[in-house]
Amino acid sequence: MMSESQLIRCPSCGASNRVSQEAGQKIGQGLAPVCGRCKTSLSIDRLPVTVTDATFSAEVEHSPVPVVLDVWAAWCGPCRMIAPVVDELASELAGRVRFAKLDSDQNPVTAARFNVRSLPTLLVLKDGREVDRIIGVQPKSEIMRRIERATA
Repeated sequence: MMSESQLIRCPSCGASNRVSQEAGQKIGQGLAPVCGRCKTSLSIDRLPVTVTDATFSAEVEHSPVPVVLDVWAAWCGPCRMIAPVVDELASELAGRVRFAKLDSDQNPVTAARFNVRSLPTLLVLKDGREVDRIIGVQPKSEIMRRIERATA
């Protein structure tokens, strides 16, 4: 039986590395996977990474795995309501799907690029292209279903 694996891009050389889920679980024990090409330690994002207009391309468009981009704003109450659900999903899907957060007020270029008109908006992206959009607060089960459908 083959264990589930995940792709992690090396921050040093950019190589995509396949890491088994068992190896990812050993991180909590102080063990970390290393890049097969340059031997740099690889990290698995268990929380959403913060992206900006300047870092969007590197963090999202060049991700070896699909990305769920949480577009939010500090003043948005529903955004604060959905944030813990996004954090839980990021931990549960670590390595298979990457989660990122974009503050729409601080990063208007990227928000405008995707024509974000309502907050919160979750964009499911593959290779930097939108494959699904989830608007407003939704139950965790519905968000998971939509992510799994869009990334299959």
